[in-house]
Amino acid sequence: MFRLIVKSIVVAGLISASPALAAGLKVAVVAPAEGPFAALGKQMVDGAAFQAEDRGSQVIPIAESCDPAGGEALTKALLASGAEAAIGFLCTESLEAALPALAEARIPAITLSVRSDILMEDALKKEWPFFRLAPSGKAETAAVTDVIVANWKGKPLALIDDGTIHSRELVESVRNALAEIGVTPVFTDTYRPAQEQQVGLVRRLAKSGATHVFTGGDRYDTAVIARDARAENVPITLLGGDVLNAADLDVPLEEGVLAVTVPEASRSSEAEAIAKAMRASGIEPEGYVLPAFAAMSLLEQAKDQAAKDGSALSEALLKGPFATILGPVKFNASHERTDTPYRLMEWHDGRFVAATGAGGAE
Repeated sequence: MFRLIVKSIVVAGLISASPALAAGLKVAVVAPAEGPFAALGKQMVDGAAFQAEDRGSQVIPIAESCDPAGGEALTKALLASGAEAAIGFLCTESLEAALPALAEARIPAITLSVRSDILMEDALKKEWPFFRLAPSGKAETAAVTDVIVANWKGKPLALIDDGTIHSRELVESVRNALAEIGVTPVFTDTYRPAQEQQVGLVRRLAKSGATHVFTGGDRYDTAVIARDARAENVPITLLGGDVLNAADLDVPLEEGVLAVTVPEASRSSEAEAIAKAMRASGIEPEGYVLPAFAAMSLLEQAKDQAAKDGSALSEALLKGPFATILGPVKFNASHERTDTPYRLMEWHDGRFVAATGAGGAE
């Protein structure tokens, strides 16, 4: 009963924001059912099913192997499911395999995870009905650049990466974006990842005079750099990307480390009531649970929009904005969210919270 009451309150809020409220539809949730990513797949299915139950929709789980060899089986399962739309897609390989057939069947796909800019470019050229609820790689670059320009103007800046493809590309993209507006770092470097200590890197940073450092490295390396900077009494402010929003390994993240990342959805005012209802039902609203819930909700609203104006579901998805627990979601002509979910966050008391200031060591 508690769950129904809470969800009714949330639904009423969506009604006030969007007159055309959810009609039932059949949605395939493409997600891993076994292997190392099975827990993430379950999050997607749980979130979508939690939304579908009260609105007459149907969720059809489709196992995702994240292996190119499984693409044909995945495509056949999707087409045989009778789904009107598909969400999930943890892995790029699954999307690359399924999108051509989904396009032919006029079935829109919404990924909650894949951020590949190249895949989206291909989809737009080939007019595939591919939409992204997850932020793109370009969105992360833009958000990091905005944070640096807004908060670190005039500060001695360093840009460092760990040599991996993602880290190198992110840092290079940020460097190029900053160069276009006349911002030049005083120090750039590529360090060796997964080391027990980074004292040498910290000393090079100190010698360069850099006090504000953006790193494309992962959480472990960033934690090691922050720890060694404190031990060497080198006053630097560290900023990382979305990869910092992960679990601690052997070295905990230092207080005050900054990250441009997506805030935990369950802590938002929009999602608070649903998160509480999920916990009461034995579902922890973590990871992909709330994004899957939101994707299901916006698809239901888009179907009502399609019925109202006689358009295809993929066309209706471009109408928006749609009220969701992630806030209003509207897709632009490039099938990306018009808003950025990235925020400047600060590590404090064991979690990332909204940064209260510019996050700068003077």
